Amino acid sequence: MRLIDYYMVDAFSERTFGGNAAAVCPLTDWLPDEVMLSMAQQHNQSETAFFVPHNNGFSLRWFTTRNEVNLCGHATLAAAHVIFNHRGYTQPAIIFDTASGELTVSRDDDWLTLDFPADRTEPQTPPATLLRALGITSYQAAHKGRAWLIELADRQQVEAVKPDIAAMVPGEHKVTITAPGGEGYDFVSRFFSPGEAVWEDPVTGSAHTMLIPYWAQKLGKNRMFARQVSARGGDIRCELKGDRVLMSGQAKTYIVGKLMLG
Repeated sequence: MRLIDYYMVDAFSERTFGGNAAAVCPLTDWLPDEVMLSMAQQHNQSETAFFVPHNNGFSLRWFTTRNEVNLCGHATLAAAHVIFNHRGYTQPAIIFDTASGELTVSRDDDWLTLDFPADRTEPQTPPATLLRALGITSYQAAHKGRAWLIELADRQQVEAVKPDIAAMVPGEHKVTITAPGGEGYDFVSRFFSPGEAVWEDPVTGSAHTMLIPYWAQKLGKNRMFARQVSARGGDIRCELKGDRVLMSGQAKTYIVGKLMLG
């Protein structure tokens, strides 16, 4: 029987039961892909992060309950939180080798900052089927990058959207809806990806790789404060630095335990 350390972390939150939960499993070497997928399905979180030591940092991979993905912000934040707070790591920054290239996470007191590649979007017309599934009859702008980005008029409209999840799954299912923030925030958003078994993601780092360049251009500022207005919700300090985005958040450990394989 093989024992594996296991953590569940609420990322992009200063409190338990906020932000976005991720499972984190440190490994000494990679398990077979099918085993890691089965573990992610057993954990039944939107993402499970696995990492192994690699050169001067770590290799990091992310699995949903359906498949491996090539980028995940909140699970990267959760993995860094585990390394900094539970694995005795004393350096000021962690370098992760990932399917999306080299990603760095640095620490400043309780805040962790993700350094990710920016995802520039282009104006496009969203499919009518997607708009119907979202229940959106009008919008301010629509762009496409790694997912759809649809700007609505205000925070109230973003919060009021009640998508037909079943109608979203067959077609274009990855979409972030956004609007100017108000009340201390530069912008707000929500994110849906039902095709990846994520009906609504509570806080989404990968979506902010699109949102930060988008709002930086609209607002004429490179530093912003954002809120993902899901039921759990989460705050993100945002900065655009050339072709990179910096996303800072806090995290709280909820579970520390052991997994028994075999």
